[in-house]
Amino acid sequence: MDAVGFDSLTSFLDRRGCLRATVRLVEQCRREGRPLSALWLDLDRFRQVNESFGHLGGDAVIAKIAARLGTALAGRAEVSRMAGDEFVFLIPGCDRKHAEEIASDLLRAVAEPIEVGSIRIHPSGSVGVAVLDEQEDPLSFIERADHAMIEAKRLGGGRHVVSGDEQVPGRVGVLLAREELAIESQIHAALDCGGLTLHYQPIIGLDGRIEAAEALMRCHIHGESLPPAKIIPVAEKTGLIVRLGEWSMVTAAQHARRLRDQGFPTKLAVNVSRAQLTAPRFVEALYAAIYYADVAPELLELELTESLFMDISDVVQSNLAAAREAGVALAIDDFGTGYSCLANLKDIPATKLKLDRAFVRVLPEDRRALAVVRAMTQLGRELGMTIVAEGVETQAQHQALVDVGVDAVQGFLHARPMDGEALLGWLRGRQ
Repeated sequence: MDAVGFDSLTSFLDRRGCLRATVRLVEQCRREGRPLSALWLDLDRFRQVNESFGHLGGDAVIAKIAARLGTALAGRAEVSRMAGDEFVFLIPGCDRKHAEEIASDLLRAVAEPIEVGSIRIHPSGSVGVAVLDEQEDPLSFIERADHAMIEAKRLGGGRHVVSGDEQVPGRVGVLLAREELAIESQIHAALDCGGLTLHYQPIIGLDGRIEAAEALMRCHIHGESLPPAKIIPVAEKTGLIVRLGEWSMVTAAQHARRLRDQGFPTKLAVNVSRAQLTAPRFVEALYAAIYYADVAPELLELELTESLFMDISDVVQSNLAAAREAGVALAIDDFGTGYSCLANLKDIPATKLKLDRAFVRVLPEDRRALAVVRAMTQLGRELGMTIVAEGVETQAQHQALVDVGVDAVQGFLHARPMDGEALLGWLRGRQ
């Protein structure tokens, strides 16, 4: 389709037609060894036009702009109307330099004032540009132009952005978005089909007693293992972190009861997200886990990330107080590398302070880190907390921590994370 279709909005290709045209042009340009560019144009703040003049007035404005765009392109592109105020232009034989020149022409055409009744409006547009990669599929090609357009709007509109120049490069951004969708689907499947398990890493007091064991989530679905570093960011972004957290509380509570029944009343620590603590049903979920598992609340501990305490809302304070009132212990995790506020720290009803592994990793050689660990240990002790050092992997690190006075250690030197059955065997072996 060429520019003659611009005189009638109904003659534009729709989304489905756009994809068909893209597939055809991708095949054609690759066969002929020519470049192919896609320009995605969106009118800026066009909602104001519709709200001011109604949809009929808005359509009249779009028709005028469409006619200008047709003149600017002069039959060089196949055009699709993707939404009320969005257009995609597919231009065969067009490389990046030429595409940027055309994008500038389109923006100038859009920016000419338009008389609507007695008011003169000054429209503007945002254009995303994508040039076809060698092995790229048609859908990713179009999506990159869309992502670049969104970045142009984010920067204030009235400009074009070439895919690959965004803060998150275009094709990389598309691939990341698809990967996140795939991970979200796998999390749902794991929650529904039993693909989640908890592994436990013991926390050992310097006197040899078992202080607790931290529960660490593992996800295996469809024969694939998803690491926490991939699961947690997607779960937080999608809200699934609340379901995962509630599942962890129930599962850990059940295993704590099993350990107790086997003669090993061991406290199990579960990580809790900010989303959980700000949810109205947090207390209900915590109490449900305790009652469902029929376990003493003292055998559960909630590990709270340090960044949570930048701004403690009334809901968070109420939920923390309810947890302590129920008898559940609280620990501040990864302390020292986040955004600590000492004014808030004194008001948190936590009984344990876990020092981040970043300080432990450089011990004993880094004397400055050792001084920081000593100071944090003293601070925690003054607040009546148990001090735990995470990430202990060598005997030299362990000895340095003993020297500064921590109460307990956690790390590969003493025990790696293990599943529930292995933890029970490990406890029996120590006995």
